[in-house]
Amino acid sequence: MKHRIANTLLILNSLALTALLMRPYGITPLTSAQVPSTPAKDNPELARLMDEDQADRIPGAKSIDWKIVGPRDVARIKRVKELYTQNQLKTGGDYYHAAMILQHSDIADDYLLAHELCVAAISKGDTRGKWLAAASEDRFLMTIDRPQRFATQFRCDGPNCEFHLYKMDEGVTDELRRVLDVPSLAEAKAREARMQKKK
Repeated sequence: MKHRIANTLLILNSLALTALLMRPYGITPLTSAQVPSTPAKDNPELARLMDEDQADRIPGAKSIDWKIVGPRDVARIKRVKELYTQNQLKTGGDYYHAAMILQHSDIADDYLLAHELCVAAISKGDTRGKWLAAASEDRFLMTIDRPQRFATQFRCDGPNCEFHLYKMDEGVTDELRRVLDVPSLAEAKAREARMQKKK
């Protein structure tokens, strides 16, 4: 049942993302939202939360003190969910900032919500959400023990391990990766080799 729900959600998200990517070709949805007369500004709290989230990751994955960063992530994720449920996400930037924070969760549903927020960000014109839409989908799949599709996720299973590309579903083409600003599969494999040489 869990996999059926996951498959249904992935199909619906894929259809939504396809519709968004088709807009430049003159294909638009049957209904469209009214454009506000004055453009909304990004929520400063969400922008600050994302800046803090990214600053916590500057040293690199292996040198981060997770005893400090982990609780900060939990607090940021909680606040983002509050803002989301209070309908405080208005701009493409807001949706992108919220998605970036949510994808640092460890819960599959948060990765799925991050993916959906990326679709919303893209629909509002924020193209930064393209890569993150692919990465959050891959992270969701990895968390439910399914192969990733876009080759964005690397895994290290222990303190002195080598990072390796998480298992892959070969169903996504490099052209779709390119459209979503994701490196090709060959580039992902080359990155994996570089990561293993650094060890």
